[in-house]
Order: sequence, then C-alpha cells, then structure tokens
Amino acid sequence: MKYIIGIGGITNGGKTTLTNKLIKTLPNCCVVHQDDFFKKPDQIEVGEDGFRQWDVITALDMEAMTNTVKGWMENPVKFARSHGVTLSSAADVANPDEQIHILIVEGFLLYNYSNLLKVFDKCYYISIPYDECKKRRSTRQYTVPDPPGLFDGHVWPMYLKHRKEMENSGLYIGMLQLGCFIQLV
Repeated sequence: MKYIIGIGGITNGGKTTLTNKLIKTLPNCCVVHQDDFFKKPDQIEVGEDGFRQWDVITALDMEAMTNTVKGWMENPVKFARSHGVTLSSAADVANPDEQIHILIVEGFLLYNYSNLLKVFDKCYYISIPYDECKKRRSTRQYTVPDPPGLFDGHVWPMYLKHRKEMENSGLYIGMLQLGCFIQLV
C-alpha cells in the first residue's frame, strides 16, 4: 500500500521540521523537498517589483519534481533504496504487497501545480502569522541572500496570492497552525 502526503505552507513555517520528525516515525517513509527543484539563479526572472521571482511556480522545475514523485509511485522500494532509506522487513507483513510505503512531498507551492494535485492521498498546509514568518525569514541564511524589502515587497504578497489560489483549487487540505503545538483546524 502506498500513500503520498503533501505538506505545504508558508515559507519558514515549519514544513521541513515537521517532515523530518515524521520520516523518523513513519515506516518506509521517503521525502521529496520542493526546495531541491529550484532553478539556477540566472534562470529566475526579475519581476515588476524589482525582485527576483523566487516565490513563484516558474522558479521551480516542477516537471522534474513531478517525475521524481512518479518514480516513487512506480517503485517505492527502489526509490527508497536509492535515497538511503532503510525499509521495514517485508516478512513483518503476511502479504508483501500490503507493506506500507509513504512519500512525503513538502514545499511552499505544492498545491499550486495542477499536475501534482491528483497524487496526494492527504494534504496539509502550515500557516503562521505574518510577524512570526517575517522574524523566522530574517534569521535564515540563504544561498542567495534576501535583499532589503523582499519580504514585504514580494514574499508576503506572493504567499497571500498563492494561498488564495490554493484555497480556490477545490482540493481538501487540512490546515495546521504551528505554535507551541500542532493544532489541526
């Protein structure tokens, strides 16, 4: 049995932290990080706002990401082994075809790419308040540092735009609000 769990949400919201905790807990669990599919900096357009457009779907090679997810779907055992994931013994289950395999796909624009929407068995979205997000973003060290004004002039407006698109997609998504605890809304 195969399950694909989507964990989407705001930049610096805790997606990777949650994912890392889950992969330590869940059996036969692999992960695909959307951040691994960013295009090279020279391929990122500069928008009308004067900023490189890192927070838009065209900044990502979504076709490659989708193909990676499809690779897991075709053969989760081979995928796991090629990514260094230790698998549970098939002897633990009476029927090896009933062995559970889980893929977590995490990223900030997961639910804004139509070719991925149909693969998720469960979808979750992490949201944090503006002030917390801005504080976390300011403490991160990126390969390409954020220029002054990027958060308010681009990152937050793009988050609001993409969240609205996601909410209008019709996909059922469980909302997670992270603070001192996780609360399913």
